[in-house]
Amino acid sequence: MADITQVNDQISIEREGDVALVCINFPPVNATGIGVRQGLCDAIAQLNSEGSAKAIGIYAAGRTFVAGADITEFGKPPLSPSLPDTLNVIEASDIPVICVLHGTTLGGGLELALSAHARIALEGTRIGLPEVLLGLLPGAGGTQRLPRLAGMPFTLDIALSGRQVGAKEALEKGAIDRIASGDPREVALAAAQEVIAGTLPTRRTRDLDAELDQAAIDGTRAMLKKKQAHLVSPHLIVDAVEQSTGDLDAGLKFERDSFMACINTPQRAGLIHAFFGERAVSNIPEAKGPTREIAKIGVIGGGTMGSGIATSCLIAGYAVRLIEVAQDGLDRGMATITKNLEGAVSRGKMSAEARDAALARLQPSLGLDELADVDLVIEAVFEKMEVKKDIFGKLDTICKKGAILASNTSYLDVNEIADCTSRPGDVIGLHFFSPAHVMRLLEIVQGAKTDADVLASGFALAKKLKKVGVLAQVCDGFIGNRILAHYSKTASYLVLDGASPQDVDNALEGFGFAMGPHKVGDLAGLDIGWMTRKRKADTRDPNERYAGDVADKICEEGWFGRKTGRGYYVYDAGAPVPNEAIAGFIDAVRAEKGITPKAFTNEDIVDRYMTAMIVEATRVVEDGTAKRPVDVDMVFLFGYGFPRFRGGPLHYADTIGASELVSRIEAYAKEDPNYWQVPDLLRKMAADGTSFADLNKEA
Repeated sequence: MADITQVNDQISIEREGDVALVCINFPPVNATGIGVRQGLCDAIAQLNSEGSAKAIGIYAAGRTFVAGADITEFGKPPLSPSLPDTLNVIEASDIPVICVLHGTTLGGGLELALSAHARIALEGTRIGLPEVLLGLLPGAGGTQRLPRLAGMPFTLDIALSGRQVGAKEALEKGAIDRIASGDPREVALAAAQEVIAGTLPTRRTRDLDAELDQAAIDGTRAMLKKKQAHLVSPHLIVDAVEQSTGDLDAGLKFERDSFMACINTPQRAGLIHAFFGERAVSNIPEAKGPTREIAKIGVIGGGTMGSGIATSCLIAGYAVRLIEVAQDGLDRGMATITKNLEGAVSRGKMSAEARDAALARLQPSLGLDELADVDLVIEAVFEKMEVKKDIFGKLDTICKKGAILASNTSYLDVNEIADCTSRPGDVIGLHFFSPAHVMRLLEIVQGAKTDADVLASGFALAKKLKKVGVLAQVCDGFIGNRILAHYSKTASYLVLDGASPQDVDNALEGFGFAMGPHKVGDLAGLDIGWMTRKRKADTRDPNERYAGDVADKICEEGWFGRKTGRGYYVYDAGAPVPNEAIAGFIDAVRAEKGITPKAFTNEDIVDRYMTAMIVEATRVVEDGTAKRPVDVDMVFLFGYGFPRFRGGPLHYADTIGASELVSRIEAYAKEDPNYWQVPDLLRKMAADGTSFADLNKEA
């Protein structure tokens, strides 16, 4: 019978001959919480004090080795022993320590392995240092020990990207010593026995020298200055890695000081909000009920959206029937899907065998009748109500009982679509974002009569597609496009009042957006907004300042952006350049409206643009279109390119404060009282001293 000592409820010691096996058992991910840290310190101290073991093997129970920090400790005072102290204890052990890795060995888990005297990874193991994704840097030796084993270029690569590295690459770079197969315990036992026999070399990582790679350091700094000048942690990561050539203890102190500097930044707070928010959006009662089985999916429409949706479903393992009205459209859709899957193979996202299997599950057809036995239909045709209602009326008679009927509409009334069927409970909105096989956001739109199991099925589908599903109620544009329709007017007003489209884009890209609104419009197609403005022309508020004058003139020229080679910018060979003809359109509109242009600073542009976004986002929460502020934030992070380090528009609003926002709106209202109005909820928050974070806690 094995001699097992339970150090605490998360760490145990098993003795077998000269070998001591230390097991980490803290499900589900064996995180480096206080119990694990204290247990490891106690186990190593006890074994060294006893002196009977000649080798120690550390492994983890369950599906993975240590996959990172204990998220329940985030935002709380640190508890001793810290992770750096724990790893120093392991590294200082007189008895050689071997770590056996499996599953995902990330962050503190990889740093734990680096403090051991040898590392063995099971096949399929993935390692990484993802702290940068939370606005942090590795704080327990990752920037100091990994360069000693694998060099500076590799360390900079994984610490700055947060990417996960497979066992083969980790072995090639020197981050691990061997790849093995089998049960983690058995591999740990065998490896420890090899250490005793002298056939598996061990050494303390601190005794190795890190080789300075000045070219890698300088090249990385130059890249960060160009692309991530506004971020804090990436620059500190480079500084810390550069320190790894000196004394380890001094390097560890520099790393820890840098880690603590990151802890106190707004960027870290925003990224932590994004981390938890991604999980919070599906942690609602509507997502947790019984679901309907979905195995076969029909997609109506082989255009960009339909092809992307079909691709996403195929990658997730579903059988897909693609429906088009004409053979040439069907052929284009099939070609696009094939190209999308080929791209996934080339990026390493799927194997050639998986691509072939996906294509085998794809059935093209020209007839809606082929959808008679599918479990879910996703309609992705033109954004015209009469077209959609015609399709859903036909689906009502074709599809089997219990089939879910979904519309990929961006704006239209899901209730009106549902009411043209005899089964409105089966109807739901599933608003994908383009390109649908890449973008992670899925707005799940609840109709007035949508059945609970249909709604829960929407969330289950989002999870299977590896998307972030966010609940939205019916209104024009739902959460994201409704807010977009409001704040995009500010960009137009800024241009009419004195800024150029490029001024606006540059200011917002400096704020952290990957692309300014005019570049985004060119990418999406200016004709989409033009069509929407025409659709809503009869309902336009006569007191509202019209924002579409310049955009309408551009579209009237047949310039719809990238797809026509010209929009706000000209897209010839090379980087896009401003379309000089736009200035004439702007001058003409200003003259027509009697506008005298004035200058705007980058700060002016950002403040007006973001305040307008926050105003409508507040209304969306106020009227229940979004369940909570965090839902709005995740919509914008995953669907609209909002800078992740800022956490989302309503998280960012909390950094400004409700009182300051009210003051801004009231100041802007002196120019345009119809557009700039303080939402009641925001005024109440200013009076109460509360925040959107408080509303998230209450929901």
